[in-house]
Amino acid sequence: MIKISIKGLIEVFSKLPNLGPSSSRRLVLHLLRNKEKTMIPLSQYIIALAEQIVSCQFCGNFDVISPCNICQDKKRNQKSLCVVEDLGDLWAFERGGIYSGLYHVLGGTLSAIDGVGPESLNLDGLRDRITLNGVEEVIIATNATLDGQVTAHYITELIKGSGAKVSRLACGIPIGGEIDYLDEGTLKAALVSRHEVES
Repeated sequence: MIKISIKGLIEVFSKLPNLGPSSSRRLVLHLLRNKEKTMIPLSQYIIALAEQIVSCQFCGNFDVISPCNICQDKKRNQKSLCVVEDLGDLWAFERGGIYSGLYHVLGGTLSAIDGVGPESLNLDGLRDRITLNGVEEVIIATNATLDGQVTAHYITELIKGSGAKVSRLACGIPIGGEIDYLDEGTLKAALVSRHEVES
């Protein structure tokens, strides 16, 4: 049984990214002052979402259905597949409305130091997905970090011979930069000026 207290709720919120103790206290105070209008609906929504959320069987996106809404959208370019590290990167592309194809969410990057190998990422079926769906271009949109570069190289080798053109995001992304933190203009410039990967 969880011991319920205001202090406990503050501690739970302070574990979230970008929320320290002060921000968490202000947030909890706001919820307490607006119990009926905000706190109760928020808690009900979080519980309902937690019960219904699933990982898309094709791309790895989170949604309340699988295949997810993006994979089911016939208006999207079915011949273009953008490979991203995580959901934050997918949301960054969607937020800017700059890409209209499909996605493949890896769930991280290869990292020998952290013990993350290919089996730890959502790489199963990537090549099959490309060949079976007749994908013409795979855009590797991993971060411009060392792990991102290694992962991009691994994916390039993995899908070699699939018939799809492989490209990589180009200018606009600084070395060491992470996609989720870029503004839409920078991200669009990187997407538009992507280049084909030499095999």
